[in-house]
Amino acid sequence: MTYFMSVLLLGLVVGLVAVASNPSPYFAALGLVMVAGLGCGVLVWHGGAFLSLVLFLIYLGGMLVVFAYSAALAAEPYPEGLGSWSVGGLMGVYLLGVGVMSNLFVGGWYESSWLGVEELGELCGLRSEVAGVAMVYSSGGAMLVVCAWVLVLTLLVVLELTRGLGRGAIRAV
Repeated sequence: MTYFMSVLLLGLVVGLVAVASNPSPYFAALGLVMVAGLGCGVLVWHGGAFLSLVLFLIYLGGMLVVFAYSAALAAEPYPEGLGSWSVGGLMGVYLLGVGVMSNLFVGGWYESSWLGVEELGELCGLRSEVAGVAMVYSSGGAMLVVCAWVLVLTLLVVLELTRGLGRGAIRAV
């Protein structure tokens, strides 16, 4: 179990480094899909199957639409891939930085931290994710509205940034 979780977390870090170091939106979107899948795998391994499913579907349903639209607007004839020297160099620098920081802050991690939430209590009668979903819908309704507003605002900002000099249908005549 520890080895599988370590592989998931290592893939998560490598995917995040690929997203951070890649200037092309095509390959950055591929890295984000990989990061989303591995992050949801970590959540499933810790006992949050419903939460990971909801996060993965919301991510793929909402944010990849924005990425597809921005990638279509910022189409490059020769995008830089993960194998180019500039992207590889940035990935090496970022991975070196992650390695140095993990060596500085690695103290205190033991195998008992890999347990799921339900395994920590002796008489756990309710799964934690079910209680969390009930809490979101009972007292977190305002936060859901705020999160929806933030997603709409993010969509508008991304579309405004990728628009460039062309005004489209809204231009001064």
